[in-house]
Amino acid sequence: MSDTSQSVDVVAYLKPYCGWSEGVRAIMRKYNLSFQDRDIINDPSQRQEMIEKSGQMLSPCVQVNGVMLADVSGEEVEAYLLANKLVVSSDKEADAPTNAPCADEVHEEQAVNFRS
Repeated sequence: MSDTSQSVDVVAYLKPYCGWSEGVRAIMRKYNLSFQDRDIINDPSQRQEMIEKSGQMLSPCVQVNGVMLADVSGEEVEAYLLANKLVVSSDKEADAPTNAPCADEVHEEQAVNFRS
């Protein structure tokens, strides 16, 4: 059974391994939405298409029914889908964090040691 209230066409420009990208995928799974998962790391043409369509280089970018949501988290995609009545609110939990950074974007404070 689909949780959508109307047809939703989704093209997601995502990284294969990234917290933000996995958050978008988690929202797609939560609402049982089929979508095109475009790999912007291993397919340079997909990255170029994302940049041309979104007007910027940050990801994830998710195109929903022709509307580009640029540099978004899964939470932001979910909010857009709900606000536009493209999905019906669900108490089901997402199966991954929907607003987590990519591992290379997490910066822990580290002591800097200077040696002479």
